[in-house]
Amino acid sequence: MLRIDAHHHFWKLSRGDYSWLTPDLNVLYRDFLVSDIQPLLTQAKMDGTILVQAADTVEETHFMLELAAQHDWILGVVGWVDMEAANAPEVIRELSQNPKLVGIRPMIQDIEDDEWMLQDNLRPAIQALIDNNLTLDLLVQPRHLPHLKTFLSRYPDLRAVIDHGAKPDIRNKAIETWSQHVGDIARTSNVCCKLSGLLTEASENAEIEDIAPYAFHILKCFGPERVMFGSDWPVLLLANTYQNWVDMVEQLTADLPQADWEAIFGGTAAKFYLTKTMETL
Repeated sequence: MLRIDAHHHFWKLSRGDYSWLTPDLNVLYRDFLVSDIQPLLTQAKMDGTILVQAADTVEETHFMLELAAQHDWILGVVGWVDMEAANAPEVIRELSQNPKLVGIRPMIQDIEDDEWMLQDNLRPAIQALIDNNLTLDLLVQPRHLPHLKTFLSRYPDLRAVIDHGAKPDIRNKAIETWSQHVGDIARTSNVCCKLSGLLTEASENAEIEDIAPYAFHILKCFGPERVMFGSDWPVLLLANTYQNWVDMVEQLTADLPQADWEAIFGGTAAKFYLTKTMETL
């Protein structure tokens, strides 16, 4: 089994296209690159990673693909494309020629219109993802979930994954409405979900008990075959360390059968993202 971190980022401030990354974010406001994560991956016994976009530019996607070409353990790249642009299908087809490009991620949480994903002008881009065997990462928050259910019903052939469990408001212990929507979506679609990003939605110094109800609900609704571990490093550093998050997820999943545990820590991510290269893994 490959042990995979299905969600992390790199950034280089001098690139100038991380509009959200400002000095007030403190620990995050510096470069985070290969040399920073490699010791963490070794300690956590990770075999590979999925590198995910952090800027809404195609230029950053090319930057990530260059890094992936230099490091075999970067198994795939989730990039960015302007899905509303008239040439989006062409850009997607061109990017898909790179075997390390496994999907794209629009930054939905930063878009003012909560129903943005339901626009008809996104259909050509979404169809291009389907046609080119690419995935869609869904960076959404609880307010998007009713619209996400509709969106997923429109595109049953789209391979999609919800990032960070849809960012439940753990800080305020809000669970009821989020859990209902997550359950509905899991029952009515084939979407996957990342067990990632939960600590940064919780209060400062959150413990495993704070995130357990949310993690267990994700596992119950989607099942291990549709759940994948992700660190969301270095954003994770706002809340805790890489190894501590790995330890928490291992503890939360300790009672699962070996096959289920292996799915969460690599099998699901490999099947979801690495369809282009599965025969070589």
